[in-house]
Amino acid sequence: RERVTGSRARALERVGVDGAGAIGGGILEGVAKAGVPVVVRVISASAVYCGRARVEASLGNAFERGKLQTAARDAAVERITWTTDLGDLAGCGLVIEAAVENLDLKRTIFAELDVVVGADTILATNTSSIPVVDIAMASARPEQVIGVHFFNPAPVMKLVEVIATERSSDEVVATASTFVADVLGKRVVPSPDRAGFVVNALLVPYLCQAIAMFDRGHASAGDIDDAMVMGAGHPMGPLALADLIGLDVCLSAAESLHEEYADAFYAPPALLRRMVAAGHLGRKSGRGFHTY
Repeated sequence: RERVTGSRARALERVGVDGAGAIGGGILEGVAKAGVPVVVRVISASAVYCGRARVEASLGNAFERGKLQTAARDAAVERITWTTDLGDLAGCGLVIEAAVENLDLKRTIFAELDVVVGADTILATNTSSIPVVDIAMASARPEQVIGVHFFNPAPVMKLVEVIATERSSDEVVATASTFVADVLGKRVVPSPDRAGFVVNALLVPYLCQAIAMFDRGHASAGDIDDAMVMGAGHPMGPLALADLIGLDVCLSAAESLHEEYADAFYAPPALLRRMVAAGHLGRKSGRGFHTY
């Protein structure tokens, strides 16, 4: 699908984000810096505290690096409304779900959103690998549902995959694509509604091959990463990248690909499963293929 502008792409004056973890926080920060009011729903008062602290620290870092002026930083903070009530997303023209990669949880959220948001509200999931239609069909209005896959860290990464399902309306796809490109300043890649979309359908098998190579004793983690950085010109080695993404996220993505394509090539390595079971998730837990 090509991005459509003009009368078929309506303006979005208020955005909702459900979830304020690493990726959700990055999305809402980008929306607020772009001058758009954003309502953020999280599950508890402690999550409000943690989410606000994370976002304000990120905005503060941008200010210290000279990327953001004082007035722009303060204005971005003022545009963010925090809540634990899903009903507060009612006035948003676009709501982006940024929960963890769990299909049942995402389907529950979309069913609940159906009850509180307006009939014209676009519902988007930030899933990195689950086919969007599997989430959309939990809604009574699948025509209003699309995927908008941001990459971590969302304020910095320039790419967003926009995924239309077999049920998504052209106007919804056009509106979301125009907003992401023209308001947020991202490069939009239209992606088919297949597990992994474009980026992870290529990236996750590469990461899994590196994990399998390490598991076989072919080379050390450091040597594998150095080889791809120094020999292939990659900015980061595959095992360090898996640690950065989160090994639990990598496992979930690999499982989605394997389920979609039923090909052993996409099966997650046994070592990856064992590391996730042990709580060695990468940077966020302090230990993965490297120690942090």
